[in-house]
Amino acid sequence: MSSTAPLFHTVAETAELLRVDTATVYRAIRDDAFPAVRIRGRYVIPVKAIEQLVEAATEGGGCVDVGQMIARQRIARELDRGPAAQGRSLE
Repeated sequence: MSSTAPLFHTVAETAELLRVDTATVYRAIRDDAFPAVRIRGRYVIPVKAIEQLVEAATEGGGCVDVGQMIARQRIARELDRGPAAQGRSLE
């Protein structure tokens, strides 16, 4: 068995890390307000996403709204892709 750190946490592990109920994490995922990967019917949360959350909370010194953070990242990705990648013409 490998001793490398995991790349993903289960929903239960994430809930325990964040000190919230698993239902809270599931609701946030279903509301598209929390980063997750869905493999068939199972969700896993990238460790990097949790690390970014912690970093944002400690560096910003304020309350971090995960939904807003995800929305900003989604918008940034769309802008990086440009109009052609979004199926729009430049005309």
